Amino acid sequence: MADEGDKTDISKQDLAEPEVADDSTDSDTQHEVGTTATDAADPADADEVADDSKAVGAQRKSAKANVRQVSVSVRTLLLAAVIAALVASAGVMTWLYLGAKAKLDEQARQAASDRHVERIALDYAVDAAKINAKDLDAWKKNLVKGTTPELKEKLGTAATSMEQILVPLQWNSTATPLIAKVRSNANGIYVVDTFVGVETKTMQAPDGLQSTATYSITIDSNHDWQISDVGGIGAVVGQK
Repeated sequence: MADEGDKTDISKQDLAEPEVADDSTDSDTQHEVGTTATDAADPADADEVADDSKAVGAQRKSAKANVRQVSVSVRTLLLAAVIAALVASAGVMTWLYLGAKAKLDEQARQAASDRHVERIALDYAVDAAKINAKDLDAWKKNLVKGTTPELKEKLGTAATSMEQILVPLQWNSTATPLIAKVRSNANGIYVVDTFVGVETKTMQAPDGLQSTATYSITIDSNHDWQISDVGGIGAVVGQK
């Protein structure tokens, strides 16, 4: 009976040992496989992580570059807009300045022209009012000085007719300039009203008479500022 029990125990022991051996083998196998798998996976994972890191870095750099580019673009646009606004403002100011300057220059030229014709008219009126019966030739020269050929002929004829009156009266008059004012300007043809203080002495008035001679003088600036017409008091006050 004892032998049988021992055999039974040995048999059980023998049967159990392979199971332990199998577990150990499986464990070792699993450990080896796990180790091998781990060892095999590590380089790939490292490369993948490195690649991912590089990709993320590249993306970040690209994003920063894009942001910088957008920032520079916006800044450039704003700067361009400011420059354009300044240029436009400068252009408007220049245009306004040139317009105002041209207007002022034109006004200055017109004022100078007015003064010029007023001086011509007043000088002529004074010379025309100075009459000395003893020297009518000087008066006749002054009467036609600076006039157009047509007016010169007309005034020469009138002076010859007046000579028949001035000599018998022993006419002697002096003149003082008072004022001259441009009445109108049409395409460079000026009409100037002139006023001259005159003192006249004759045989009938040896002590002299004070009066104001008034002339309406037309001056053509288009023809060397020549006097083209001379009117009397009626032209000045608008009478026909």
